[in-house]
Amino acid sequence: MTIVSLDLGERGYDIHIGPGLLDRAGELIRPVMQGERALVVTDDQVAPLYLERVEKSMAAAGIQPLHTVVPAGEKTKDFAHLEALLDAMLAARAERGAMVVALGGGVIGDLTGFAAAILLRGVDFVQIPTTLLAQVDSSVGGKTGINTRHGKNLVGSFHQPRLVLADTGVLDTLPRRQVLAGYAEVVKYGVIDDAPFFDWLETNGAALVDGDASARAHAIATSCRAKARIVAADEREGGVRALLNLGHTFGHALEAETGFSDEILHGEAVAIGMVMALRLSAQLGLAPAEDAERLKRHLDAIGLPSALPPGRLWPVPRLLEHMRGDKKVKDGKVTFVLARGIGQSFLTREVPEAELAAMLGEMAAGR
Repeated sequence: MTIVSLDLGERGYDIHIGPGLLDRAGELIRPVMQGERALVVTDDQVAPLYLERVEKSMAAAGIQPLHTVVPAGEKTKDFAHLEALLDAMLAARAERGAMVVALGGGVIGDLTGFAAAILLRGVDFVQIPTTLLAQVDSSVGGKTGINTRHGKNLVGSFHQPRLVLADTGVLDTLPRRQVLAGYAEVVKYGVIDDAPFFDWLETNGAALVDGDASARAHAIATSCRAKARIVAADEREGGVRALLNLGHTFGHALEAETGFSDEILHGEAVAIGMVMALRLSAQLGLAPAEDAERLKRHLDAIGLPSALPPGRLWPVPRLLEHMRGDKKVKDGKVTFVLARGIGQSFLTREVPEAELAAMLGEMAAGR
């Protein structure tokens, strides 16, 4: 087992990475609990696979588990499901000493973390991420929230977990499409500021996706260390943490355009968004065109989308409108993460809309 620590003083916590952690969840969670009750939140796809194991480990550690199961999918991250979850927690007589446990992927982590942040004005919670994407990204850093009709993650709070348990063994049951979606977030760390890691992924990425345990453990630990370092420097995204949104401003627009459906998964949208970011950077003369092509080749080789999915219209004015609703807009300007090359990302609000629209138009036309 590898342990990565996120240093936030009294709000700091450990990220445990390794196989078999579901069966040790109780013993690892018990020391950070104030009381004896744990409210486990999971979805109807994860529950049949892992809920019993987690609750058994909790009972063995002297924890009294209760659980709530919600529908799987991005559409569960909304006001209606948040209200239903809070009502279930209150009906269970949740107290401030209770521990809330998010058992699932990014949707469960975001929804449950937000519920924990506002339940009784804030209760502790633990992340047990069951997807690659959640293990390398959304379970770490304390971002919680839900989607609205105006855009993704526009309502939420910063609420750090007390502990993260990333059981690498659960990745063996993930559909390949979900593994690939998570891999996009792994690639992101290389493109942001770690060119040697991107080099490593070009050599080892295929093995990681195919199930190589050593490659997966290395990639998850490297990703978590990168995110922990950035979050420790900028917990509430006042500066450098915004680099973690590489590909996301574009990606969220694609998700919004498809109604947050399974037509395009979050990681798939991020993969396309990263290509857009480097392509725009090259178009503006900021980065070598070869680096944009290098990223595209790697995503293509792995099996991730690097172009807009065919078979539907991608209206540029609507994509631009989605971006204007992004939560990182300041003084009416969208914050973009662009790059001077792989491993050299930076933030800017000075992107000419005509250049942006031209790039989107070319990609919408399949060019």
